[in-house]
Amino acid sequence: MDDGWTLSELVGEAAAVLRGYAAAANGQVKAIPDERAVRYYASLGLLDRPAAMRGRTALYGRRHLAQLVAIKRLQAVGKSLHDLAAIVPALDDDALARASGIEVPRAAPPVAARVDFWRGAPVAAPREDARTDAPTDAPIDAPAALTAQLALVLAPGVTLTFTPARDPSDADADALLRAATALVAELRRRHLIPASGNE
Repeated sequence: MDDGWTLSELVGEAAAVLRGYAAAANGQVKAIPDERAVRYYASLGLLDRPAAMRGRTALYGRRHLAQLVAIKRLQAVGKSLHDLAAIVPALDDDALARASGIEVPRAAPPVAARVDFWRGAPVAAPREDARTDAPTDAPIDAPAALTAQLALVLAPGVTLTFTPARDPSDADADALLRAATALVAELRRRHLIPASGNE
């Protein structure tokens, strides 16, 4: 992976990692994801946006592979997509590596915001009792107090987070992305997010 995997290559990498891995006992969830499943997980906010683009081809990296493997392993222990919506997007690189068994390269820390207004979002500190030596296939449970939320990435740096009243569909994700087009355009016009050519 010099510059990233295509979607079909990402699926192939996941299949290689998950080969021999048991699916959920109820038989409703496949052990190995296909391209359609990966697109669906992305529409639910379970996977990060592509790492880069080569023309019109999306490219994916090790973090995407780790997210995909973690999703399948958590599904195998009975977690629903609704549960995963509260778990997977909240995993930092270390927790994601433990859940998937895939080493995730550390991302560069974000540049600190210069305007105090934008610093208001609290960040949970890691628990002191959290195990750092958990087996790589150990399930990760969401804290009981969390309300399941879905996150839909509208553009780099723009994520819609909401608590769904029902399980959303691909059509819901498509409709929300279309509805957000004007908002994303305004954010770009105001230079609050990168222009589309700089993604």
